[in-house]
Amino acid sequence: MKAEHASLEALFRSSRPEDLRQALQAVRLEISRVGTQAARPLFELVSSLFYIDPLDRTDLAPVLDEAISLVMGFGDWVIPALVENLDTGDIKAQMASAEALGRIGADAIDPLTRKYRSSEDPDTHVFVLYGLGKIRSPQVSRAADLALAGARSPELELRDTATRTIGRFAEAIPVETLEAEILEGYYEVLRKNLADPNRGVKAKAMRSLGKLAGHGHLSADQKQTMQDIALNLLGEDDEFRWDRAYVVRKEAREALEFFKN
Repeated sequence: MKAEHASLEALFRSSRPEDLRQALQAVRLEISRVGTQAARPLFELVSSLFYIDPLDRTDLAPVLDEAISLVMGFGDWVIPALVENLDTGDIKAQMASAEALGRIGADAIDPLTRKYRSSEDPDTHVFVLYGLGKIRSPQVSRAADLALAGARSPELELRDTATRTIGRFAEAIPVETLEAEILEGYYEVLRKNLADPNRGVKAKAMRSLGKLAGHGHLSADQKQTMQDIALNLLGEDDEFRWDRAYVVRKEAREALEFFKN
């Protein structure tokens, strides 16, 4: 077994896509042979691929995606290990760990929520919300307040991620299951973030408002208000002024269809 693991480690040290795919396939076979608990030491090898930079090594992007999916096969114990990885300090590994937690789904919601509440680090909050936003389960309503808090943050990256996450929650959570106070908070904070000095935040606020409307979370009056605002940003109202940022106008154009009653 030691010889086999040494050979496997050599494959994981390679930078060749074919070697890394072979290594991942070997881990997959080992999990099916010995079970998730016995294969636990192999998690460290697989998660070492989380440090791949897919922008620098575009040829390894499919390998990274395969590694992220593979960790789901290790069983429930992998969730706390992935949550712990959110503190690695390496943005690539943090992003990959959050992506893996998002793919795991509803079982990761409470561990991620606890991580957010127990940490005061805005960077950790960013990756927690990124992972939560990837979960396509109505149960993310249990974390709905975290996105609201993040969207109000003075920290740009957290505010940006949380503003986008609200829209993802709007897609996953059925109409009328969001607490009225949270939903009103979403609407108000997104309206506020439409005036954010950062154009990325403004664009994401408009996109999330469109998703709230498109999935039935906004009232007729709120949709009318947003229609007026979108037309203003596009320069198609009586003021004939428009937002200078194309990305904001693009999101306003797409969201406008959802604001129509």
